[in-house]
Amino acid sequence: MAALGAAMAFKESASEAVLEPTAKDIVRANGIAGATVEATVREDFPSAGDQSVRVTVTTQAPYTLAKVVGMGDRFAVQTQSFASLTTQAPYAPPCFLALSSANDAITVTGGASIDAPDCSIAAIGGVQNKGQLIRGHDIISGSGDISVNYGTLSAETLRFAGSFSAPSWNGNVPPADKRKNQPTELLDPWADNAELSDARSELGHHTSIPGLSNPDTSVCTGARDYALDWNPNGSNPAKNYWTGSGYNLPAATYCIKKLTTGGGLSIKFASGSRIYVQQGVAISGGTSVDFGDSDIFVNGGFDSGSSGVTIGDGTLWIGSGGQVKWQGTNHKGNGTVIINQTIKLGGGQKLLVGDGSHFFGGFDLGGGGSAKMGDGDFTAVAGIFIAGGSELAVGDGNYLIGPGSGNSAIKLSGSAIYLMGDGTFSANGDIDTAGGSRIAFGRTRNHYINGNLKIAGSAVFGAGRYTIAGDFVNGTGGTTWPYTSPLNGITYGSAFSGYDMGGSDVTFILGGTLNLAGGARTKLVAPSGSVAGGQIADLLVDSLTTADTNWTGGSANNFAGTVHVPNSNVKMSGGNTTLGNGQCFTLIAGKIAANGGAATGSACQSMAGDTDGKSSSIRLVR
Repeated sequence: MAALGAAMAFKESASEAVLEPTAKDIVRANGIAGATVEATVREDFPSAGDQSVRVTVTTQAPYTLAKVVGMGDRFAVQTQSFASLTTQAPYAPPCFLALSSANDAITVTGGASIDAPDCSIAAIGGVQNKGQLIRGHDIISGSGDISVNYGTLSAETLRFAGSFSAPSWNGNVPPADKRKNQPTELLDPWADNAELSDARSELGHHTSIPGLSNPDTSVCTGARDYALDWNPNGSNPAKNYWTGSGYNLPAATYCIKKLTTGGGLSIKFASGSRIYVQQGVAISGGTSVDFGDSDIFVNGGFDSGSSGVTIGDGTLWIGSGGQVKWQGTNHKGNGTVIINQTIKLGGGQKLLVGDGSHFFGGFDLGGGGSAKMGDGDFTAVAGIFIAGGSELAVGDGNYLIGPGSGNSAIKLSGSAIYLMGDGTFSANGDIDTAGGSRIAFGRTRNHYINGNLKIAGSAVFGAGRYTIAGDFVNGTGGTTWPYTSPLNGITYGSAFSGYDMGGSDVTFILGGTLNLAGGARTKLVAPSGSVAGGQIADLLVDSLTTADTNWTGGSANNFAGTVHVPNSNVKMSGGNTTLGNGQCFTLIAGKIAANGGAATGSACQSMAGDTDGKSSSIRLVR
């Protein structure tokens, strides 16, 4: 108590002469007579640059046993306490900051509100409450005016360089002694951030996709037609392997001009074979073909037949000539897969591939056609197009996706699903999804999207930076997480239960802006620390766009981190809510406008901001 009292007296007088008398009075008032009281100012405590008041109280306590053995009858008992003269900004750091000098830098109209009770709501220009509520620890107009109509202004201080105006009947404003008519310098804390500048320099980056070549089947000389039918004749090179209901071919190198089969047969190549086909594979309906653990090189097309085929471990390489048709359910084991054409699956058809490097001309899935790839690098030269009811699930690996028609790298129709594992990611084109669809991105240091990212279904973002050359749009929603894939049994989005769009430990660097609409529910959390070349600590979204940023409709957003759009006007309208949900959400924009029934707010207490001047407060530190 003596330390706290002496510190408060020192704060008022700025004289060390008041310390000891104040401390002694408090000690005596608490019934301690005859004590020795010392009070001094202690520098660099509890931390470097801090200043504290230390009070030491010493009393003499009787010690009966010491007297019996010939020692003194008293000994000194000493205790001390420190009260820190902590320095604090005269206003809380801003978590809503408008950088425009216009009169309407921050505006609230209708039933809208901005609610951030533990941080400042600040604008270089004017702050206008024509709506329901603006509540902050402080409300600041750095160089302009603050005005209110029928609504509420709630703050510890109002700071304005120009004037304050409110109707005489409106008592829902801070009292006169809380209004400070003085200019306040407000700066963008991210303006000169070198890490952010480097991140912007990578906008438009993508990895070029090498061309896919055809296999060289001419290396196998003396090729002959293999007609594996029900009547093997003397000219059939497989006649010796006839079983009565099919063919069992031993391990060997097969030089095949054209491979055809009859219907309803059972055909098996022994593992260890190398199979070269120069003019295509055509398997008839009802025939089961198992190529074993073999290396297969095909030009001239490939038709699996209605029963599908089984291919074990090894290389599968199909060239660009002829038509490739995967019917039924097709299995491929581990190993490199190169198919220089777009995979087209429909009508419940499936292609299930194990681990290895996977290279494809593209994907066109529809009508319930689905594909699964195991772990390994994944390339789709001409993009990925998935229609409703179809799914593509891919494991961990490095992703390279090129543009298809309409500059789309990935396009999902309603109820389409595309699930990705962890690994580097480059998409040279737009990513566009429709309502009811799902897309899941894996974790990697930096996801490069050389186009727009338009999400109308649900999306989950693995940790990392997302460098998006165009706009980032979240639309109508319609599906929520989590989701368990029937193809690989993996559950996606468990951390975002009930949300349409979610991402944790993510930073989005945009060439365009962030637009939110429809009824989507979004949860995005910025990283707590930076990763070199990846996500940036506390930064959720950044863009230098001058286009408006629109958050509309019934979209409900839970953001933790900073949305930094210093040249854009952020317009919240309709039933949009964008809140920190108990976490620290900061918005830095050109202008900030909340209209209609929109609501935004933050539980932020300490995000970066500019402060001017200091004052002292007292706290007991030891």
